[in-house]
Amino acid sequence: MITSDLLATLTAHGALLTGHFRLSSGRHSDRFVQKFRLLEDPEVVEPLARELASRTARFAPTIVVSAAVGGIVLGYETARWLGTKAIFTEKEDGVSKLRRNFALDPQDRALVVEDVITTGKSVREVIDVVRSHGAEPVVVGALVRRAPVEFGIPAEVLLELPIESYDPGECPLCTQGLPLVDPGSRFLS
Repeated sequence: MITSDLLATLTAHGALLTGHFRLSSGRHSDRFVQKFRLLEDPEVVEPLARELASRTARFAPTIVVSAAVGGIVLGYETARWLGTKAIFTEKEDGVSKLRRNFALDPQDRALVVEDVITTGKSVREVIDVVRSHGAEPVVVGALVRRAPVEFGIPAEVLLELPIESYDPGECPLCTQGLPLVDPGSRFLS
């Protein structure tokens, strides 16, 4: 599979949903990318991860760091193609951290892998964790970016998929009274 086929792959796997969704960022949208419809299938993940590895290899990452839960599978498979380790951050008391005795060294050059970027909050959290351990985040790799988000480091994204999202107080879907669905993995407080 090549990158230009990613939109078709998302559609064929039922990963592009329409409705009224609360995103993990808390924003609302009429479309949702259910990446687990792709990540459940190793034959789909493998070429996507290989492409991410190919696009990010020039940054010479020594480790792949992703956020739990969505980035774990993609991060692991991308690391396999790069020949590096893969670790992930998790929330503890609402704060992203390395757990499970994962470690970063000051000489590590981290590829931060994300599945779908909307506001970039999860990516920024991972970048902050990498820096707090003295390592250097050198590039972000993602399957889909829903909105133009910058991180202060290069980003390699397989599919730019502009999808509008709304602050909950300004959501036209709420005004229409459409039921709100929360399909994401981040629990909001």
